Amino acid sequence: MHSTTRASLLALGAIALWGSLAALGVALGHVPPFLLTGLSLLIGSLVALPLSGFNLARWRVPLPTLALGIYGLFAYHFLLFLALRHAPPVQANLVNYLWPLLIVVLAPVLLPGMTLRPVHIFAALLGFAGAAVVILGGPRAAGAVSNSEGLWAWGYVPALGAALIWASYSLLTKRVAAFPTAAIGSFALASGLLSLLCHAFLEPATTLSGQDWLLIAIIGLGPMGAAFFLWDKALKLGDARHIGILSYLTPLLSTGVLTLVSHKPLTWNVGVAAGMIVAAAWLGTRAR
Repeated sequence: MHSTTRASLLALGAIALWGSLAALGVALGHVPPFLLTGLSLLIGSLVALPLSGFNLARWRVPLPTLALGIYGLFAYHFLLFLALRHAPPVQANLVNYLWPLLIVVLAPVLLPGMTLRPVHIFAALLGFAGAAVVILGGPRAAGAVSNSEGLWAWGYVPALGAALIWASYSLLTKRVAAFPTAAIGSFALASGLLSLLCHAFLEPATTLSGQDWLLIAIIGLGPMGAAFFLWDKALKLGDARHIGILSYLTPLLSTGVLTLVSHKPLTWNVGVAAGMIVAAAWLGTRAR
């Protein structure tokens, strides 16, 4: 299989897992976010065990690489949670979804030998427009727009920071010394422990039920575990510009899954957004 095709399939696997995160998060809405993130990342780190042949030596990376991993997994979630607490959630999430656009735009800046053609920029903007349609047209958008903080909420600053962190982390993993994908386990482990430390100092103690633990295990093994490993492998094999444009499928899938599990009919904005995002993905992957 051609490496570009394989990279796209791996990226789509990560995107499909991330598409389930919102629905699972709604079911665990009563769990403090740092506790949820910490436990999920610790469980997610276990995915690295079979990938490394149960050899923890393959988790070891130089300190700068480990710092980059913590920057990507921990700092991203820290700023995202800060944004969702201090800005209307729907609009803050839209700002967060600038990261696929930033991956496309920053690729020539952070990766040597890569150029940006007008078709890449157009496809990235089309994808972001599709994400805006699906997010702002969602059932919670109207209430979020009427939030007293309005569009000037300071929480948009950490939302933009989160987008920049995930985009730059994704690209910079191709600039550091080569490391096995199994080493993502060390990123998740360190980030999970830091998240639990934040929970201990910033959030109230919480008792989890058996169902909570089951859903947390699903999140940890899926969107907060396997997805990171698939994403890393995709970036190692493929073109970051193409993968960035494909990533706009994430908010579309997330909204679709939420709609299905809540037994609500699909609305016009989902169909329009689907057309825009699929067109953007097709344009981006066709560009050479």
